[in-house]
Amino acid sequence: MTVILSRRRLLKTGLAAGCVGMLGTAAQGEQKLPDSIQALRSMRDEVHPITTDEYRERVHRAQELMTKNGLDAIVLASGASLRYFAGFNWWGGERLMATVLPAKGEAFFVVPAFEEARLREQLASSPFDAAKVEVRTWQEDENPYALVAAGLKGRGVVTGAAGIEETVPYVFSNGIAKAAPALQMGSATPVTAGCRMTKSPAELELMTVANQATWLVYRAVFQAMNADMTQHQVSDLIDAAYGKVGFEGGASVQTGRYTALPHGSKEPQVIGEGSPVMIDDGCLVEGYSSDITRTFVLGRASDKQKKVFEIVQKAQKAGLAAARLGVACGSVDAAARKVITDGGFGPDYKFFSHRLGHGIGLQGHEWPYLVRGNTQPLMKGMTFSDEPGIYVKGEFGVRLEDDFYVTENGAEAFTTFSPSIEQPFG
Repeated sequence: MTVILSRRRLLKTGLAAGCVGMLGTAAQGEQKLPDSIQALRSMRDEVHPITTDEYRERVHRAQELMTKNGLDAIVLASGASLRYFAGFNWWGGERLMATVLPAKGEAFFVVPAFEEARLREQLASSPFDAAKVEVRTWQEDENPYALVAAGLKGRGVVTGAAGIEETVPYVFSNGIAKAAPALQMGSATPVTAGCRMTKSPAELELMTVANQATWLVYRAVFQAMNADMTQHQVSDLIDAAYGKVGFEGGASVQTGRYTALPHGSKEPQVIGEGSPVMIDDGCLVEGYSSDITRTFVLGRASDKQKKVFEIVQKAQKAGLAAARLGVACGSVDAAARKVITDGGFGPDYKFFSHRLGHGIGLQGHEWPYLVRGNTQPLMKGMTFSDEPGIYVKGEFGVRLEDDFYVTENGAEAFTTFSPSIEQPFG
């Protein structure tokens, strides 16, 4: 449902010591890994980074969409859209580092003066010519927003409209608006989401690796699990397994009645024989996310658990079957939701309490969304999670999640769906 990387989980729970208790010290951990995890191998050689030519094509596509949507420029700060167009990450805190892409002409950057060398180092491996690209610097007592306005003016953009990327902090967008009062500020989402929501073959290849890595990690951990483990011990095994395949990843683990909470609980939990276990999250491959959920039982499942699992499984397959070119995003949600309602777990959001899925790529959740009312038609190369669930409060929940991509002939899942609640990997 959402990516929670291992360092964040450990910081949140304060249970880093549990990793040592389960796996031993750094020197001893390799020897103490269960056989199924020890057997995992690095997948790094399957990774092919996005090429400079593809980054340049993205900038060109963005300029086309700016013209189509009546925008003279878009402004990016840190985040996934910056990585999508420029090929690098940036963390700048409260200080403005702006990337400005005009509809016509060359991009420019505004950065604190003491960060210029770091920026140019990043630009060296970007689609922009590090030696020629314009970098405007500002000192701590100067107004950085005036530099954005001046850079736009130098490209003939004084009036008209500029799009602000959706994650840009208000303090930045407000500062730019005040520095360029004749320029109308709007949303850059038609451009950024317009580019990012359909994936290229190279992006799909990276997402395939990410999803396959997560599936292999989950299977290895399932084979290593036993009753009486805590959820944090299982999470630690997942961390160790990701270390073997070579990617940054992690997972939340819930069991028993806490599986009825879609995003789980912080309460300490111990896995019991016959108790449902829900594992959710994924990993990052060159910034691209996977997001997989498996719900299963160690040992024998009850008849009710099997029934709920089978309904959710059927709903997941119905969602995938409904995902075809030109179909509205909302209708994919409707197809899965109908199965759950017809199975006796309706109406609406009573038991299936969230949307069917979200777009996925450089962010775990991104445009567009498989949710009621979304009329956005499916397009070739779109990627989504498919994650129906039934949550019976106070008892248990089942969610099954796999990611898929849209093709000319329908939708294809990146991974094999879960076949049963007792044998989730066949």
